[in-house]
This record gives sequence, structure tokens and C-alpha cells, in this order.
Amino acid sequence: MRRRVTVSLGALPILLFLALPGLAQSIAIEVDAGTHDRIRTPVSAVLTLPEAFAKGDVVILKSIDGETLLGQLTEPSLLSQPGEPSDGVVRELHFILPELAKGETVRFDVSESGADLSSIPSFSWKTSDEGDLLVRGDQPILQLVRPKLDESSPEARELTYKPFHHLFAPDGRRLSKGAGGLFTHHRGLFFGFNRVSYGDDKQADVWHARGNAFQSYQETLAEEAGPVLGRHLITVGWHGQEGEIFALESREVTAYAAEEGYFIDFAARVETKAGPVKLDGDPQHAGVHFRADNHVAEVSKDQTYYLRVDGPGKPGETRNWEPKTGEGPVNLPWNAMSFVIDGDRYSVAYLDHPENPKEARYSERDYGRFGSYFEYLLTEDQPLNVRYRLWLQTGELTLDRAKALDADFDDPVSVRVVKE
Repeated sequence: MRRRVTVSLGALPILLFLALPGLAQSIAIEVDAGTHDRIRTPVSAVLTLPEAFAKGDVVILKSIDGETLLGQLTEPSLLSQPGEPSDGVVRELHFILPELAKGETVRFDVSESGADLSSIPSFSWKTSDEGDLLVRGDQPILQLVRPKLDESSPEARELTYKPFHHLFAPDGRRLSKGAGGLFTHHRGLFFGFNRVSYGDDKQADVWHARGNAFQSYQETLAEEAGPVLGRHLITVGWHGQEGEIFALESREVTAYAAEEGYFIDFAARVETKAGPVKLDGDPQHAGVHFRADNHVAEVSKDQTYYLRVDGPGKPGETRNWEPKTGEGPVNLPWNAMSFVIDGDRYSVAYLDHPENPKEARYSERDYGRFGSYFEYLLTEDQPLNVRYRLWLQTGELTLDRAKALDADFDDPVSVRVVKE
């Protein structure tokens, strides 16, 4: 059964697609909603496409009813498993699906775009000494802060001992905290463990960067930018007791824009460089976390509340896994925080992929930090792979929308090439 897809393209000049010059190649795909209703969901699918799609990065998707969407082609993402193509090239197709009811499918013809898309908001990367900034049009989306370790003084070291990402709201406000403020080691969207064991009884804390431990930006391996997404792939060195790299992280961060907010996908693969490595910690100092701007800690923490599977909590109420008792929230499908900066309310949802290591132990703080961690034994044959998605919006997030966001991440739509 096929259903008409209603596509809202805002100011997108539809006339661009009515007479595309000389399309060299087109294919048909079928999108299946599966067991969930889909509303404004990012779709990504690794497909084997004709050679003609090897170089282009923007495509047009047209449904049987003549509705149109913009698509973007990229290299396969970090944790995808594309396999070897039997014929053609492997590309990852991305687009935002406006609406599709559960159990229904829609077919799109996908064509190379020969249109002028200069008037359509697009992602782009801007590089400076301060870091790499991703913008959409003129709106900031995220920024990689990638300092080089400076050990000229304790103060300089504190400012430079780990890379992280700042995140921005749809209104352009920076929502995340940098160095300084309450608990200086909390910075934006970040990843680490405070209890790491490796080698002959060596210990490292790459969360607080105590002793000689720290994290370092190594290099940018890839950048993608277009009308649907912005993405980069970087490497991060995890340095231990003697300043040596005991593990190397490949970190991929991807941003999509929907009508009312941003999706931020965080994926990482950590590989050992020093034999077996035990990653451990506690709910407050390990894993992948987000920390809101320090304004929340200083001014508005009594207005922070958490939205959970069982509904919204009371302002100031938090739930945390307790190491001494082993009790508290574990293996949550998602969690969300609502907080206030300068009188404006924002919401951030944290979606934990079911394939991430478990037991995932959760932490919440009224001053604006939340996330989860797990224990993991890193070996040469067993690298660590993790995937998370954050959703950022102005205002309050509803329970129904949070559940839909989680369904889209955990059980995404399926896409297949239609063989004519």
C-alpha cells in the first residue's frame, strides 16, 4: 500500500525541479515506515548505486504523486557495514522524511540534481583557530573545540586537555558549557572515562585529565556538507600515565535540521593501542554526556526538569544510578532535559542506541549535565562502538514526540533500491 507523502519545503523553489536539464541517471527506491508512524525523521541508507552517482552529492527524490524532497549522498558513515558492491558504487543516501504512517510505503524516483540550489539553506564548515564551526545558512549548529595541550601552567592545561563539541539551539544561542564554571571538566558534548586500566597496572583518567592523562585532537579525516546534513570524522587520542596514546578514538558527529530543531548524531569507535584496556567509571564521570551552559548552574537550576519514559519529573528532581547499591536508572531507551537560559526554555533529548554496551547507568543533575556510562573491556579484537542521538529544540519537548524520536533512532525506516 502506498500513501501520498505531504512534503513541506518552506521557501524551497519548487520550480527548480520542473525541468531539470539532462538528468544522466535515475533510480527508484522504496521507503517502508515499518511499525511506527514517521514524522520529520532523518533517513540514512547505504545503497549500491550506478556509477553516475559516484561524484554528485545532491539528488532529487520525487514521489509517484509528484512531491519532491532534497537528498544528499555521502560516503558511508563510520559504523555502517556497506560490504563490497557487486555493480556500481556504495553511497549513503540521506533525506528528511516529512510523514509516513506505520505499515505504509512510498516510492521515490531519485535523480541527480542539475538545479541551482544556492537559495536553499545548506550546511557548511568554517575553520578557524578556535575550532571547526558547522553552520546552516548563517545559523551555527555545532562547533568542534580542538585545543592543543598547553602545559605551561596549570591554568593553561585546564583549558586545553580535551576536545569536545559545543551545540547550538535553533535560535542561534549556544546551549553548552566550555571550560571553567561549575565543574570545569564538563564541556558541551563529550566522551571519556575516569577509571581506565591498561598495561602493567597503569591507570588513567581521561575525563578529568588528572596527572599526565588527557585527550587530544589528532586530525580530521573527512568533512561532508550539503542541504540535508553536515558531518565530520575526526580522531582523538586518549593519553595515559606517561602521556602515551593507549587508545585511539574515531569520532563522527552529524547534524540534520528539521522544522523545529536539530538532530545531532554522535558515533565513535575506540581502538586499543596498548593491549587490553578496561574502561570504567561512575555515572557522573564516564560515558557520553551533555552539559548545558553554566548559566543553568549559576541562575536557573531550580527550573530544570527531566522528561522520562514515565513522564515529566518535578523541577530539581533527579534520578541517578548508585554504585553502592546498584540501584537506579539503567538501560533507558532515552532521557530528556528541559532547562532555562536567560529566561528562554530549551530541551535536549538523549537517545541511547540499543546496540550500545549495557548495562548503561544513568546520571542527571539539575545544573544541566546528563548522560550514561558502561563498563567495557577493549581488546584488539573487540573495539568499542557507540551511537547516540541528541535532539535540540526551543521550548518543551512532549512525551509523544520523545517516544517518536526514539523509535526513529532505534528502529529506523527501511530503504531499498527497486529493481525495474
